[in-house]
Amino acid sequence: MPRVLVVEDDPRIRAFLIEILTEHGFAVHNSSDGFGALREITRMSFDAVVLDLGLPDLDGADALRMIRGLSPVPVVVATARDDEAEIIRLLNAGADDYLVKPFSGGQLVARLSAVLRRTAGPHTQEPGGGPWSAAPADLMRPVSVGRLTVDPGARTAVLDGHELRFTRREFDLLAFLAHHAGQVVSKRRLLSEVWREPYVDDQTVDVHLSALRRKLGESAAAPRYLRTVRGVGIKLVEPR
Repeated sequence: MPRVLVVEDDPRIRAFLIEILTEHGFAVHNSSDGFGALREITRMSFDAVVLDLGLPDLDGADALRMIRGLSPVPVVVATARDDEAEIIRLLNAGADDYLVKPFSGGQLVARLSAVLRRTAGPHTQEPGGGPWSAAPADLMRPVSVGRLTVDPGARTAVLDGHELRFTRREFDLLAFLAHHAGQVVSKRRLLSEVWREPYVDDQTVDVHLSALRRKLGESAAAPRYLRTVRGVGIKLVEPR
């Protein structure tokens, strides 16, 4: 059952999309705003995202760019904007397809099905990929920091004897920090060496760090492994 995230602020349209997609065999999750959608994408893998551009907290184009920084999950943009230049800009920014409102449920299902056939998701839990797929041998060795062990080769992370589950990008970020344990790493360096994509911004790193902290059982206010050096960057350290 393909898992789809619907991002739409209008409750009536959102309910319509959920109903149609559920009837056609999709497992549907939903969010009414952009930052909520980003949190959902850090928590679980999706086969596709249906993204409205008129969101209350983020411009849809910015939301698309930030989703692209988090995951290569296919994105179908739902927009009332039918300007050709705008549509081309969205496709160039990473949208896989688009629908101009108003559209029918049948159109949406057909477009989503076509995107899924092309991309054969899911994406966010793919093994391998990222900067670690072709890393030197010394960067593939397991690293232990305190009671946390990260193994880039096996793509596993174990904390206090329990294996943790991460999205692909979260794991890449954790593995990079583990291999530079004790060093303060700037967000710019993380963007350059972990994301390697020109359209990602600092806020994407913050979203991922927040997800890592949650899964490591800590918070920014009560850090254990991830320590922020204000104005400089982040470092992974053994808890005191």
